[in-house]
Amino acid sequence: MKLNSKLKLGFVQSISCMIMSIITPISLSPSVLAVSGKVSLHTPEQDTERQRQKIAQFSETDPPERSQLLQQANALLNQGDLTGAEGNLRKFIKKFPEDAFGHFQLGNVLFGQKKPDEAIKAYREAIRLQSKYALAYNAIGVVYASENRWQEAITEYQKALDINPNYAEALTNFALAMWQTNKPDEAVSSLEKALNIFQQQNRNEKVNQVKRILEEIKKSDDPSVS
Repeated sequence: MKLNSKLKLGFVQSISCMIMSIITPISLSPSVLAVSGKVSLHTPEQDTERQRQKIAQFSETDPPERSQLLQQANALLNQGDLTGAEGNLRKFIKKFPEDAFGHFQLGNVLFGQKKPDEAIKAYREAIRLQSKYALAYNAIGVVYASENRWQEAITEYQKALDINPNYAEALTNFALAMWQTNKPDEAVSSLEKALNIFQQQNRNEKVNQVKRILEEIKKSDDPSVS
């Protein structure tokens, strides 16, 4: 099955909503980057996840300098200053070289600057420091998908799902890659599982996104639909 231009655009847009919005406190939107070269921040569906990430990445036991540097990087991302954010994160990593999240966040910024090889290197370093970093595997899959390297993307999504089988974003991304590689049955199965998880989490924006993708797949598989 070859996607028409409309479906391909929908595919890219779906990646943006399903990936980076849940892996950084201040997130980047890969689809917007891929289509227009711009950064999209503060989409409504990110608010809940941002609060979760704040809890996960900042704690009362953190060294003050760690929290300060991360907050500065996030502020720069808010301003759309990726170059500044990168410089700040490199300072952070120099100070805290064993901090997996710092490397992970650097990968996000590098990907936002269309530096895929450097982004993957940063994600790999995060994984080296924290072997069960499902978010980093998922992010690497996004980088590969942005380059149409579908089999490599699938491998990374599978690694993320081996760590967390209920990682709904990775399930969605895996499904999209399956669809792109002409495996609609596997795509639907993975999407249905992701849909169920998003529904249980009361994440209505994600539920609606997955439903739309399922509808597109069914339309493209229906010979009666031109």
